[in-house]
Amino acid sequence: MRIGTGPLREKRAARTSRILVTGGTGFLGSHIAVALLRAGHRVTVLARSSKKLPARDRVARLADWFGLDAGLRRSLDVAEGDILDPDWAAAAVDRAGGPAQVDEIVHCASSTAFAERKRAEVEAANVGGLRNVLDFAARSGCVFFHHVSTAFVAGRRTGLCREEWVESGEFTNVYEETKAGGEILARDVCRREGIRLNVYRPSIVYGDSRTGRTLRFNALYFPVKAAVFLRDIYLADIRERGGKKAAELGVRLTENGELFMPIRIEAGREGGINLVPIDHCVDVFMAILEDGLEGGVYHIANSRSTRIDDLVLHAKHLFRLDGIEACGPEDFGARPKNALESLYGSYLEAYRPYMQDLRTFEIKNAAPALEKRGLVCPEFDYGIFARCMAYAAETDWGARLFP
Repeated sequence: MRIGTGPLREKRAARTSRILVTGGTGFLGSHIAVALLRAGHRVTVLARSSKKLPARDRVARLADWFGLDAGLRRSLDVAEGDILDPDWAAAAVDRAGGPAQVDEIVHCASSTAFAERKRAEVEAANVGGLRNVLDFAARSGCVFFHHVSTAFVAGRRTGLCREEWVESGEFTNVYEETKAGGEILARDVCRREGIRLNVYRPSIVYGDSRTGRTLRFNALYFPVKAAVFLRDIYLADIRERGGKKAAELGVRLTENGELFMPIRIEAGREGGINLVPIDHCVDVFMAILEDGLEGGVYHIANSRSTRIDDLVLHAKHLFRLDGIEACGPEDFGARPKNALESLYGSYLEAYRPYMQDLRTFEIKNAAPALEKRGLVCPEFDYGIFARCMAYAAETDWGARLFP
């Protein structure tokens, strides 16, 4: 092992560890980087330049979004680089001036695409990119590797998913498959190099439960956005063109001004969607970072899944919709899908396995750190839903996220 628990604890307490965060311009990575800064750590964010902005400007824009003051920004460095570049590791060590410039790495960079047609892209990021970061960890003075994975490495199964290595299995999509393979890759390299390893497995992460703010509008947001998109199309048709197209699909305005859209959403009698707000996810990550010094696998999940029935009720109330209902699969056997249901269902296809999820996630390893700090994952209620969707509407689902 490159460092003993005692010296590691001392470095943490003195806040002298130099921490590199990959994926620091992404949703989870940016929140973790900011949490580390606010906890007193010095952080280097690895970032690429985009077509519109240099890497430093991308990070500065996020710092503005988080409201970081000048003092915290002085503890934030930016390293430009691309983990997909196989020569990045050697070049990064040379640029850093030697192998002792990074003590810990928080690896958040990944592709979250589900589609099989994007397999090459997802494998390149989640396996190839990870391999390059691990190469850098081995070449540098890194003593602790923090790998952000997903609870869904559990793959196609039901019931309790334990905090243990997933060596093989059947997966819902290429994202789950590559994240599971990435965990094993990280485990094997870190064992060989004597680097401590924590694997963090969040379930579905959404915006801040207290403010509703977020940097990403997929997963939880996508089914709601699709329903609002259809609502706006048919409201415009009714108000501006007499509603002929809406009527053909059974869409109409009710007496109380709600829009009736006959859409059934398939939902099982059990299970639901496992949702964790970004604020709780980051709090748990920081707790494990501080206490989990021996290395391990940790789920960051909600002990209570949210039923699709409840999400439907929340959306109907907030967006003044009627006609949308959650139904069992037998209902579709008795009455085939209508055209509107087929259209809406096509939007949701990639997310369907996560909306009727029968998996639950063990949080035994993380429990001591959570109990020590009184951390409990918030229940996803109407208040949280309304705050999150208000921010989504305010930013036009991310189109106006930055001034």
